Amino acid sequence: MDESTMWWLMAAALVALELFTGTFYLLMLAVGLAAGALAAHLGLSFSGQLVAAALIGAAAVVIGHLQRRKRKGDPSVRSLRSVNLDVGETLHVDNWQSDGTASVRYRGAQWTAVLEQGQVAEAGNYRVTELVGNRLKVEKA
Repeated sequence: MDESTMWWLMAAALVALELFTGTFYLLMLAVGLAAGALAAHLGLSFSGQLVAAALIGAAAVVIGHLQRRKRKGDPSVRSLRSVNLDVGETLHVDNWQSDGTASVRYRGAQWTAVLEQGQVAEAGNYRVTELVGNRLKVEKA
């Protein structure tokens, strides 16, 4: 069996394993193995193939890691309207406590409203952004 075929089979195996586990880094390593296969097609020695696979695979992992670290985290499931129908609803707050909470009447019951980070506590209408336990996280509407 040709060397390039072995590289392609190993890359395919890593892609299949990545599909089962969902580990993004296995996909980047498979890119490195594909680089080894391309190096074999170019006629490089086995050492050259290994170096190409290692360098490209490691670079892909590092670049992928840095890109993922730059992105903000995914929003909390509790803040998705498809999960919680209270998200996006409005309510009125008459006054805020000194700790940044307010007692509000919402859906016929008393709730504790909590301000989102960076919001100013003033009376008015607010929009529900997330439900955390029995507290409503709100922002100015």
